[in-house]
Amino acid sequence: MANAADEVRERLTEAWKGEIVAGAVYDLIARRMPEREADILRRMAEAEGGHRRRLEKRMHELDISVPDPSTVRLPLWLRLQTRIAPVDRLLAAREAAEDDEVGNLYKRSTGDTVTDQLLRDIRKDERSHSLAVQDIRSGSGGGGDGLAPPGGDRSEAPLAVPGARARLDRILGRERWHRTGGGWISGAIYGANDGLAAVFGIVAGVSGATGGSSSVLTAGLAGAIASALSMATGAFLAERSESEVMAANIERERQEIAEHPEEEKEELSLFYQLKGIDEKTADQLAERMAEHPDAMLQTLSVEEFGGTAAGGGDPVQAAAAAGISTGLGAIVPVIPFMITTGTAAIVAAAAISLVAHFLVGAAKSLVTLRTWWAAGLEMTLAGVIVGGATYAIGLALPT
Repeated sequence: MANAADEVRERLTEAWKGEIVAGAVYDLIARRMPEREADILRRMAEAEGGHRRRLEKRMHELDISVPDPSTVRLPLWLRLQTRIAPVDRLLAAREAAEDDEVGNLYKRSTGDTVTDQLLRDIRKDERSHSLAVQDIRSGSGGGGDGLAPPGGDRSEAPLAVPGARARLDRILGRERWHRTGGGWISGAIYGANDGLAAVFGIVAGVSGATGGSSSVLTAGLAGAIASALSMATGAFLAERSESEVMAANIERERQEIAEHPEEEKEELSLFYQLKGIDEKTADQLAERMAEHPDAMLQTLSVEEFGGTAAGGGDPVQAAAAAGISTGLGAIVPVIPFMITTGTAAIVAAAAISLVAHFLVGAAKSLVTLRTWWAAGLEMTLAGVIVGGATYAIGLALPT
């Protein structure tokens, strides 16, 4: 019985902590989503809070002390990932986490009948959350949002008007021109990665060929400047292209409203219905919105592709982020040759470059969602291979 009691305490406490973390993650992701998807994620966060309260009630019944919720904090790295990583990757990771909780936390028996029933009830909700995340990622999802009310199952969840999601998908399926863009932070991380890797290879190769002479400084600085300018111009053109695509999307939506007003009103009504508004009221709201084409354009733009009349990102900001980060990464292997030359400079350049490789690799995990130390070690290994190979090639080249 002691083992069973320990198992109950451990499982309830673990589930309680998991609900707090899941709710916080959903809330953070919701801040980056269009309104419709954000509403679903916020409801999921609220449902996690309901699960937590049910677990706390059972813990009180068993005289299990409930920890202070403020002691359960999201790891700093996870907080950064929820703000920086692509939303689709965050949702995929959350979907996998929900599936893991269903399989590993809620299915196994604790030896206590009441606790096992509670965990089974919560398991149904967690499974519905996983399905809801699938719906958001795929842009489909039948007639509802996949959410079950606290303490209930999926069949009890309030659904939108039957077929609304499918009807809306058919309309959006004819509008394949929607696009979405990325963020400048991930561009800065990859810029630092590219600059560091490229110039470290140049420094290693020229060092091998010249024995670490002053020529390394010239070659390294030239490579750093070239890499920074190349990345900056590339980022500027890419971001401007995204802005042009966004502007084209909005203009196309404007044309759709002018040429197919009835279909666009139906589309807007369906969006309202998916928020839980009944069909009659949704139709009335869409009808009234159609009297103000600019407001209707703004609403449809946000709902369909998360865009507004303000357009996409700032090309200058993207260029500055990419150029500066690439330059900073690229200058690292060159620094020792600003101070000295020869073997000492070669060793110092290799050492600080490999440390920088680890740090940049760890930073990339903010975007890729990999474990920071694994990403750092992988990047360091890549640096060793690049540096070693180019140094060997430099040794073999005539000077």
